[in-house]
Amino acid sequence: MLKKIGPDKWTHFYVGILMGALLQSVTWYLLPGRPVLDTVLTFVAVVAISYGFEVLSLVTGKGHYEVMDAIAAVIGGIIGMGIGGIFIYVLEHQLGV
Repeated sequence: MLKKIGPDKWTHFYVGILMGALLQSVTWYLLPGRPVLDTVLTFVAVVAISYGFEVLSLVTGKGHYEVMDAIAAVIGGIIGMGIGGIFIYVLEHQLGV
């Protein structure tokens, strides 16, 4: 049976969506014409930022260190990467940018 997801996990999830969409858009802008490299770099950045934030919480003692928070942010980041990818597709193919 699935457990209820805590409100703090939802916050990490939503921040992950925003982070994934922004990073996907920025890497597309910085490395045009390389969609696979853009996606890989964005995924690595999402994982590094999400888990790095939790490690920083552990090291400094400020906040609560939970791996599930990082996982929620990464899942949101993957969804955000998809949203950013759709945005990029529309810009490139529909608007001719």
